[in-house]
Order: sequence, then C-alpha cells, then structure tokens
Amino acid sequence: MRASDRAYATLLDEIQSGVLAPGTVLAEVEQATRLGVSRTPLREALGRLAADRLVAQASPRVTVVTDVDADDIRALFELRRALEETAARLGAARGDHAVFAAIADELRTTDAGADPDAYYALIARFDAAIDAAVGNDYLASALRTVRTHLVRVRRLARENPQRLAASVAEHRTIAAAIAARDADLAAHATHVHLHNAVESILRTVHPEAVDATRFVSAPRGATSNPMTSTTGRVTA
Repeated sequence: MRASDRAYATLLDEIQSGVLAPGTVLAEVEQATRLGVSRTPLREALGRLAADRLVAQASPRVTVVTDVDADDIRALFELRRALEETAARLGAARGDHAVFAAIADELRTTDAGADPDAYYALIARFDAAIDAAVGNDYLASALRTVRTHLVRVRRLARENPQRLAASVAEHRTIAAAIAARDADLAAHATHVHLHNAVESILRTVHPEAVDATRFVSAPRGATSNPMTSTTGRVTA
C-alpha cells in the first residue's frame, strides 16, 4: 500500500470513529510524524479527505476536521433518498432472491442493541449485496461517497437502543421486499426508513433543528412504526 493510501485510510478511520473529533486540528508536521509518512503523501491524503469534505484547510499547513451540522445531515439524507430508493427498486428487479431472503432471515435474530458493531457489519453486507444486484458502477460510486459520511452520522445515533431495534425491523422488511421482487415496497420501505432515521438523528444530535419532515417526508399515510405503514411493511 502506498504511503498516501495508508495515511488516508488511517485518518479516514479515525474521523469516522470519532477518534479525530470535529474541530480537531491536523497540523502537517505533527500528523506526518505520527503516521510515519513524509509530508508529500500526507498532503495527498489530506487532499483526498478534503475532496470527501471530511476536512477543511484552515491555513496552508493546518487542516481541521469538519463538523457535522444539521444542514449537512439534511443534505446527506436528501441524497441518500434519491440514491437508495432507486437502488432498492433496481435490486428488487435484478437481485438474487436467495441472497436477500438469507439476509432477511439473519435480521430476524439480530440484536443491534447488544452488538451494534455486528449489526453495522451486517448492514454493510446488505449494502454490498444491493450494489452487486444493481450492477451500476456510477450508482455504486455515488453510494460509496454517501456511506463515507454516513458512518460518522450513524456513530452519533448508535446509543439509541429503540432506534437501533426499529432499524433492524426496517432493514428486514426491505430485504424481504427485494427477495420477493416487490420493487414498489422496497422503495417505499427505504423511503420510510430514511425518514425515521434522519428524524431520530436530528432529535438526538441537533434537537434545536427544525422538523425533519420538511426535507425527508414519509408518504401520506405512513407512520413512524416500521411495521405499520400504509403497505403494512416498511424497512430501513
């Protein structure tokens, strides 16, 4: 692995995990020494993180980890809605029934509250399965960018046991809908999941923010209960 790739991977993991919190100053000389790389590959790594909007340059030699504010979260979920509803529809049309049926069964016995890391690992496999089913490199690339930021946002909400439990049920419904090749239900379930998720995150992280329904609204008649939407089934 190149030095710049190694530095990027380390810094990305530290930003996503919260080791490098928003506002942390990344001084060039200090970080190069800490990561065991020269300043040139470090600058390349910081440039990539800046392109990802995970850091911002405060001065020619000082970079700062960006914050995640309410507007950032809204914008992220607006993009997620456009991409993930499309991916769910395509996954239902093109995916392997058995793959998604197996994921749905696994989600039936998942206790996200007991082991959030295992749950997120399962969701990562679910995302990868959808990407493979869709078979669209452009869509997959856009989703990877969104997920880079989503890791940070999810970390902010992972201490909410009720939301984690609801998210398990929501993802199970999405997986089951894709397995059943029900594209409308898969997209609808994804829509309601994203509505519930962003509302929960904003109320936890930015309670002063305006009502989340103004930017990710659930379809008319849908409820916050993932198992009692207008269709009777929704997931996330």
